Amino acid sequence: MTLLGDRNFWRAAINTVVIVNLIVYLELALGLAIALLFVRGVPMPRVMVAIVLLPYAVSEVVAIVMWRYIFDPSAGVVNLFLQGLGLPVVEWAINPVHALGLVVLISVWQNLPFTFILIYTARLGLPKDVYEAADLDGGTPWKIFRHVTVPLLLPAIMVAVMFRYIFAFRIFSEVWLLTEGGPARMTEVLAVYLYRNAFRYHDFGVASATGWVMVLLSFAIAAVYLRAMYRRMFA
Repeated sequence: MTLLGDRNFWRAAINTVVIVNLIVYLELALGLAIALLFVRGVPMPRVMVAIVLLPYAVSEVVAIVMWRYIFDPSAGVVNLFLQGLGLPVVEWAINPVHALGLVVLISVWQNLPFTFILIYTARLGLPKDVYEAADLDGGTPWKIFRHVTVPLLLPAIMVAVMFRYIFAFRIFSEVWLLTEGGPARMTEVLAVYLYRNAFRYHDFGVASATGWVMVLLSFAIAAVYLRAMYRRMFA
């Protein structure tokens, strides 16, 4: 009951839900778009695939520090560019919305390769005769995408979404290394809330309860997607 009565917990929970949904579906949209683009053909495909997968090879801490310097409020390349255009800068150090937006950007950039490679390999494995038949039937690119590509890729898409939901719910480093949940705990997520209560306030009861909440949420999401996959594959 202490946990449910804490407004910081509810703020962290809302932040987590918002961030996780933005991360997962932005990654899905970008991963699907890039995978289909690669299937249609890109110059130097092996090099381009390596470039897309490169963020996965970068240490999480190094990546966050790099993005932090790029968006530094006073000397970052992005903010200097925005100032040069007369546009508002990204004030992630004092603006919670900007900070959470930067967290989403960093997480999508670093984890996009996971979604991309799942969808790309699944798309490469689809039978060509299905597309030839759809083309002979006069299907437009949009209709083929909607009625052929998406249904055939749905199992891979569901696997990608399920795993990214589970992993994204544990998001910690991006928030902690950028803002430590500030200002005024406005950018806290559940993992940061757990860490702060356990190792700053030594309230291990609240920290343990938060951990169980995260486990149950992850389990609930996994159960929904696993049930949908089972019904699609074995119904």
